[in-house]
Amino acid sequence: MTVTTLSRGRRTLALALGGLLALAATGVSAGDFDPRRGEVKALVDEVAERGVAREWLETALDQADFRQEVLDAMSKAAEHHLVWHEYRDIFLGEERIAKGVAFLEAHREAFARAEAEYGVPAEIITAILGVETRYGEVTGDHRVLDSLATLAFHHPRRGDFFRGELAAFLEIAYRQEVGPDSIEGSYAGAMGYPQFIPSSYRAYAVDFDGDGQRNLWTDPVDAIGSIANYFAEHRWRPGAPVYHEAEGPATPPEGIDFNQAKPPSMSVAELRDQGITPGGELADDTRVVPLALAMADGSTRYRLGRDNFYVITRYNHSYLYAMAATELAEAVAEARGRPSGWFESTVADREASQ
Repeated sequence: MTVTTLSRGRRTLALALGGLLALAATGVSAGDFDPRRGEVKALVDEVAERGVAREWLETALDQADFRQEVLDAMSKAAEHHLVWHEYRDIFLGEERIAKGVAFLEAHREAFARAEAEYGVPAEIITAILGVETRYGEVTGDHRVLDSLATLAFHHPRRGDFFRGELAAFLEIAYRQEVGPDSIEGSYAGAMGYPQFIPSSYRAYAVDFDGDGQRNLWTDPVDAIGSIANYFAEHRWRPGAPVYHEAEGPATPPEGIDFNQAKPPSMSVAELRDQGITPGGELADDTRVVPLALAMADGSTRYRLGRDNFYVITRYNHSYLYAMAATELAEAVAEARGRPSGWFESTVADREASQ
């Protein structure tokens, strides 16, 4: 045996020992997802009752690996620690806007059909794809099977939720005849162009190109139609604005629940009483989501989210996400020379506030 071979052998042994120690530190063993054990067996029983072959399920779960990095990543999402101007800068660069225009033009027919059938602007659909995966370029490098198994059986608070997602994922993979160990996505188990979690995939994915498969992993046309369907099912209002600009004090007033991913519940009259006034004309009884956005210069920018803003937060429960997607959609629309529909409303409000 050469010195080089011996050195490689020692490194391999060290890596193997390191992996075992990491598993031991988390209380996880190499056979943690053995389908004969406790909660794992219960999940197999549940999914098998839906008509998925038990042997297939057992083989699939036996291939799952525990991933500590998945648990670590769950606490580090950008929505948890960034303020508005920091979050916005991630998604509103010139390159992402230009690629959005190019992607929309490349799939113009599918976008036009989605807008006609579901009432969702092409630019909004494009922006979701741009924020989620840079239009399909970055769909995730975690095996979805590993991520969901890890979260299902080891997340300290949301295990039940992820067990449901793991069950849905296994059923989707089985019925679409794809290997569950071959699909990659985000650390949270989101998949494909639109980053649908499995329950959303099952509920909202559509075969938009008519090829007999609902394929969000590699088919941009199915992704376009599925996002439009998702928004329509969550009550997108065609032609209605997403938000209105507003003016307010330098410091956001206390007593207002700003930046919530909740249905519009505060009246314009209540906000006026606190010194926040909308640009343009809004009836006093109009219900809105009050937004106070932290700008890079330390100032606060006020906006009032409408029902369509709330719909976007159903895709990702973060006001930062909804606002970034909206601004990216606006930028794509402007670059295309198409200020119409929902965009026209927001532009009018913004100009009125200046």
